Amino acid sequence: MPLERIDYADGETALTGWLARPSGTARAAVAVFPTFMNATPGITAKAEALAAAGCLALVGDFYGPYTPHDFESAVGAMGRLRADPRAMRRRLRATLDTLNGIAPEVPQIAIGFCLGGMAVLELARDGADLALAASFHGLLTTPLPAAAPITPRLLVCHGDADSLVPRADVTGFWEEMDRVGADWQFMSFAGVEHGFTNPLTPAGTPNPAYHPLADSQSWSALMGLIDVVAPQSR
Repeated sequence: MPLERIDYADGETALTGWLARPSGTARAAVAVFPTFMNATPGITAKAEALAAAGCLALVGDFYGPYTPHDFESAVGAMGRLRADPRAMRRRLRATLDTLNGIAPEVPQIAIGFCLGGMAVLELARDGADLALAASFHGLLTTPLPAAAPITPRLLVCHGDADSLVPRADVTGFWEEMDRVGADWQFMSFAGVEHGFTNPLTPAGTPNPAYHPLADSQSWSALMGLIDVVAPQSR
């Protein structure tokens, strides 16, 4: 089934989401935050996989009318988004609010990849009402560290060879989460680079580089936690 276009907004900024619906009643509503390239075929495929597993999945929009067309333009758009951390969190909240308006009766989940992985951790730090937040090869540092208990379960899936995330960032993240009593799980894959979940990455491309086993194992971990917070109906 084709993804459904969802128009929404962050203040005066028009945003476009893409919704994948399950064949039956949704057991969870999942906000899918994309990479810094915004919605791409690799990301929409994840939304479709979630729909096949019984979840409603909405791919969020980081940038609104501005659509990055190459690496350099995406880096620029990401830099502008991240320049104001509180404004970025409001942008992320717009996606959650839209998803909640579509399916308010089921558990709310947020997952993200690359920039989206960082985004879901920002939402958890900001007190978003989520059952689960899952980050895949996302940055772990923040200008606004958590200052209050984090309520959602956290799953962080990380490539240990990711040049964007030094090990000091990993241990710093663990310590930050421990300080606020977060319920976190951290999967680290030896020798795995950034972007390991995207099979559409050209072969031989370093950082990001697709890693089939890390992709499969991290996705299985996500689905296992979804089964915990939003069990399949019998």
